[in-house]
Amino acid sequence: MQDDGNPAKRRNSDAIKSGVAHAPARAMLRATGLDDAAIAKPMIAVVHTWSNVSPCNLTLRELAQHAGEGIRASGGTPIEFNTIAITDGIAMGSSGMRASLASREVIADSIELAVSGHCLDGVVLLCGCDKTIPAAAMALARLNVPGVILYGGTIMPGKCKGKAVTIQDVFEAVGAHSAGKIDDAELAEVEKAACPGAGACGGQFTANTMAMVLTFLGVSPLGLNDIPATHADKNKAAFQCGQMVMQRLQEGGPLPRDIITARALRNAAHAVSATAGSTNAAMHLLAIAHEAGVAFDLEEFQAASSTPVIADLKPGGRYTAAEMFEQGGTALVARELKAAGLIEDIPTVTGRSFFQEVDAAAYPAQQDVVRPLSNPIKPQGGYSILYGDLAPEGCILKLAGHGRNHFSGPARVFDSEEACYAAVDARRINAGDVVVIRFEGPVGGPGMREMLAVTAALVGQGLGDDVALITDGRFSGATRGFMVGHISPEAALGGPLAKLREGDIVSIDAAGRTIDVAADLSQREPARMAPRITTGALAKYARSVGSASKGAVTAPGPLDGKTIPSITTTTSRDDLILV
Repeated sequence: MQDDGNPAKRRNSDAIKSGVAHAPARAMLRATGLDDAAIAKPMIAVVHTWSNVSPCNLTLRELAQHAGEGIRASGGTPIEFNTIAITDGIAMGSSGMRASLASREVIADSIELAVSGHCLDGVVLLCGCDKTIPAAAMALARLNVPGVILYGGTIMPGKCKGKAVTIQDVFEAVGAHSAGKIDDAELAEVEKAACPGAGACGGQFTANTMAMVLTFLGVSPLGLNDIPATHADKNKAAFQCGQMVMQRLQEGGPLPRDIITARALRNAAHAVSATAGSTNAAMHLLAIAHEAGVAFDLEEFQAASSTPVIADLKPGGRYTAAEMFEQGGTALVARELKAAGLIEDIPTVTGRSFFQEVDAAAYPAQQDVVRPLSNPIKPQGGYSILYGDLAPEGCILKLAGHGRNHFSGPARVFDSEEACYAAVDARRINAGDVVVIRFEGPVGGPGMREMLAVTAALVGQGLGDDVALITDGRFSGATRGFMVGHISPEAALGGPLAKLREGDIVSIDAAGRTIDVAADLSQREPARMAPRITTGALAKYARSVGSASKGAVTAPGPLDGKTIPSITTTTSRDDLILV
């Protein structure tokens, strides 16, 4: 195990295993079962977010074994790590949802620390749900070692009364139940049918949106993320990823920061628009760009939003992600965007360019899940970036699932998700209302909870197209209706939303890209509240997290080096005005 002094042959792991001084480290590696030959090989991290608390990450520990086999077959030694996952579908509507976005930072931090702390040579990242996916890309960008990301895969759709159902249908059934449209037995029927096995939520919700994003970024091989979690080919995909990371190591790249460029990020933004994907993708792409040191802002998403919706996917469309896989998968979207000149060629983790991968993909003779750009489902993408009285730093309007572009009505102001849900459940929200949920941003929540319980209940009551909802929190990818989220600066840091009052007339104009109020907010004092959480991880998160308009990141990135993005406000984080 002596260092031969040849810099060309040196690897990161030589720092812990080569030379006399590292005999103690080698002794500990031997205790894990590694012999001289295994220690001498490149050491590749296999990091996964396995958990048995939900279906989303349930298969990742098995996939890790197959990824490890691929690494061994290509001359490397796999080193396995596990990190955490917070399951949004379970936490939704509870205080536990505050942990979700914060977990993205913890996951990225833990991957970075485990891989760099052991001086490993490359990494295969296995992820399975909403925050684990962007966290994997963020960590990969930070580490900038040879690496590949594989999504554990979508769940198969459930079947209820002859139609495909997902977790979205369960949330909306709760609203229908509160409206008296279905009884306990009918709710239980949907509940028991919606999630038939392992895999992440089945529509073009956040998990499947972000899995597609990884493909368009080039850090996941085209087609492999599409394979459902329980499909027979998923283990083979993991094996291929193990081989692939060794190829990138042996060839010296391309490395993650060679791949995650402004062009790749724009490609991903166009794909989100074309599939009416989750608005969470905007914040996650901003965070990935931050970690990769790429200048990228909300206006990039506005530019991409002109891309028509061509994928007929839930929550607004007919098909689940598994059904799209059966008809050709992500390559269908890529082919159409390439043909229309809406995406650019980029390097990928496979060693081939993205366009080479698209051209080499197999396509069915017939399919009806993805349309050509000449015959779109909608002429404009699934979101728009707005600014105005209530959002000087910007916010995101979700357009998928309805045709209207303007909404104006009286504000119904709630200082927490729970207070709003209670009003919805009690049928105190009326058609024409603008429902406002504030103090739920990254700092104020803390953790920027998603509002799926509220939005799904409104849809279930038949109000999905008749009310608007605005918040400094977030929406699930399963949300549909006229919804505005990520309002920045948030209420907790003195944002204008804190000055809004019950009955104020709020106007939202998608075409004009504005969100304004018929009131002089400069003459009002903001609502003031005490912080919800003052100790522990979430309190630490609230003190360090930046604006949602800049990705809600907590760590310095290559472009700033010293400070994280901050909100322009006169309010100190030591003197918050929280609920």
